Amino acid sequence: MTDSTRFDEALARIDAANAEDPTLTVVNGVAFPHELHYARRMTEWLGRLEPDASEALRLAVRCQHLCRWTIPRSQFPMTRLGYLQWRSTSARFHADKAAEILRAVGFEDDAVARVQSLVRKERIKTDPEAQTLEDVACLVFLEDELADFARRHDEDKVVRILQKTWGKMSKRGHEAALALGLSSAERELLRKALAHLPVPVVPPVVPAGPPPAAGSIP
Repeated sequence: MTDSTRFDEALARIDAANAEDPTLTVVNGVAFPHELHYARRMTEWLGRLEPDASEALRLAVRCQHLCRWTIPRSQFPMTRLGYLQWRSTSARFHADKAAEILRAVGFEDDAVARVQSLVRKERIKTDPEAQTLEDVACLVFLEDELADFARRHDEDKVVRILQKTWGKMSKRGHEAALALGLSSAERELLRKALAHLPVPVVPPVVPAGPPPAAGSIP
């Protein structure tokens, strides 16, 4: 199997696994398994942020939430500690599932270990690729998930989460976030979140683009 064939087969198997997600997301009137849509949006954002990303990073973003629905948040205490336990358990699970797929299509141990490290976001402040993955995840949240999150939680919690999200991102990630076509309500939430900065940032008004067509993302 050639390198390109092996990579394509890995993506196909990752997508097949995520396609089993029973939770659906409707995009342009078409329902997609949620984690399949999420994984493809991660790939799309990586292409926008870093078009020449390494093979390992391209695989890692596709595996970021691999089969996440099998470890529901409800299995852990609804506390801060329970949340952290769920996050760390999920990261290890995603990395292990990724390793199974990559080894099955012929990736060598070093390549598998690198993807696993990225999926687990190890050394995020010293590994540029891990930081890029974090930026991508934050941008997908802001563009695709913020509106729904804001509907389900009180404003104070949303603002706190946005502050934490901003703190995880690099300068490049911040620039991309400020260029998003957020709604006026989303932009106001982000403004409140960023008002705590030494130099407050006011998100500009950016025309919203068309919603993503998940089925067209490779």
